[in-house]
Amino acid sequence: MKKVFFRPLALFTLAALTLLACSSKYPGYDKTQNGLYYKLYKVSKDTAKPKTGDWVSLDMKYMFKDSVLFNSKSQMGQAVRFQLPASDFKGDIYEGIRMMSPGDSAAFIINADSLFKKTFKMPKRPAKIDSNGVINFYVHLLTVDNPVTLMKKEQDMLQEYITKNSITVQPTPSGIYFMEQAAGKGIKIDSGCQVKVQFKVSTIDGKEIFSSYTRQEPISFQFGKRFDTPGLEEAISKMTKGGKAKVIVPSKMAFGEQGRGTVVAPYSTLLYEVEVIDVMSKAAYDKEQADKKKQDDAKKLSAKKDETGNLQKYLKEKKITAKPTASGLYFIEKVKGTGVQAGNGKKVTVHYTGTLLDGKKFDSSLDRGKPFEFTIGQGQVIKGWDEGISMMKKGGKATIIVPSSIGYGERDMGQIPPYSTLVFDVELLDVK
Repeated sequence: MKKVFFRPLALFTLAALTLLACSSKYPGYDKTQNGLYYKLYKVSKDTAKPKTGDWVSLDMKYMFKDSVLFNSKSQMGQAVRFQLPASDFKGDIYEGIRMMSPGDSAAFIINADSLFKKTFKMPKRPAKIDSNGVINFYVHLLTVDNPVTLMKKEQDMLQEYITKNSITVQPTPSGIYFMEQAAGKGIKIDSGCQVKVQFKVSTIDGKEIFSSYTRQEPISFQFGKRFDTPGLEEAISKMTKGGKAKVIVPSKMAFGEQGRGTVVAPYSTLLYEVEVIDVMSKAAYDKEQADKKKQDDAKKLSAKKDETGNLQKYLKEKKITAKPTASGLYFIEKVKGTGVQAGNGKKVTVHYTGTLLDGKKFDSSLDRGKPFEFTIGQGQVIKGWDEGISMMKKGGKATIIVPSSIGYGERDMGQIPPYSTLVFDVELLDVK
């Protein structure tokens, strides 16, 4: 879990803009003294207005004439939430939001030139929009929260939890409460150590957010590199192998005023239960990794030496007489296509099954029931595929034998070991 900061609205990248600017007349809109055109669609009974520095959540859509540039509901699946900044210019969207109350819906017309340069911090507006272009915003304000109120609420909930659970340990200087449940033993966890842990985390009201106990393996990480929240990392630094602890982590040592999407609200205290499964010193871990690399390199060298012999054996057993291309690819046509010739820059649709020389299948579009599409020559597939498919016409079928030099090379692809020659049975369904 990682804490992320961003400037409000700058996160939402605008799509390509191709239409002409809106009219300079806006029937049905009112105008503020600062030049902001606005229209209220729904007015709630709530009269509170957000102030600069308050946290707001809202559904937002903005458009350039008929083109939707951003829609929080369809593109994010959740409301936009940010801390309301001061205005970037007179008549900006932030002025509009400050006019609203929770539950209100409104439309705003914002000068595009100022929006792109001052709010989105772009060096210039998109070329298709002139200096008089406008962007239409549609906003439904959901909530308004004052940071001071949120902090007090968190403190009250934390104090209530401490009292209810008779917690007597004192917080560390950072503010976390560390409660050891079982003492471990072994080396001190320090920067560079490789640590394996199991943990679960909940909000202070008991809602579980995450649990590693549902995984097959404990979580492994290098201590000193960002892993979860600073509060959990501080707690782990107090533990040794076999240790167990419960930890209360206030928001300032968790996800702070930003929260984490819809999972963790801003200013949320978190509760951790953590167990240290194993600890390996930096020196021991570095040696283990060096030994592993040495073994992997030896396996790769052996596979590289064996590839040519294994390929020749396969060709002989299958009685394949086709000659390789300059790159080493073998193309065995099964059904000659009669349609459009594939080639660089053309989008093709194929069905395929891929196997290793020993017949082990590693992938198949037929098994998924969905053809695969890609553009030839764009680096979207291995070189052997670009070359092999280019030799086909629509409707054709072929077997393509791809040596590792134009396949995945020395890379370990899981089901495809390093230096593997690959065999593909391919049907070219379409060429565009």
